[in-house]
Amino acid sequence: MNLLAVGLGGVVGSLLRYFISTLSFGASDQLFPFHTLLVNLIGSYFLGILTGLNKRIPYIPTYISAAIGTGLIGSFTTFSTFSTEVVKLLQDHYYFMAFSYIIISFLGGLVLAAFGYIQGAGRKGKKVVNI
Repeated sequence: MNLLAVGLGGVVGSLLRYFISTLSFGASDQLFPFHTLLVNLIGSYFLGILTGLNKRIPYIPTYISAAIGTGLIGSFTTFSTFSTEVVKLLQDHYYFMAFSYIIISFLGGLVLAAFGYIQGAGRKGKKVVNI
């Protein structure tokens, strides 16, 4: 059941990521990788929410968490594309842009994951029900 759930979530996540990659940010030939930054920040936020919800609502079925976390969010976000984009920026001597991309991705991802976790866990991390 988990394998099927992860697979279905993966299909949805990869299609969402592809859709975002087709969006235009105003330039036909963009240098800064806005699409990857956007999906990784969104993914960090939603994985934070899911992690917080799992703490607050401990009886969420494993296949649901796997479908959303590993499948949907895992296929939606991309560390490998981020890494190769940084390497490309460095090879093309866009050092400031590469450094900015790394910092924005890392700090933005941490802040959004923490914010999502707080929202998912609820007020002061209290459980919704006692089991």
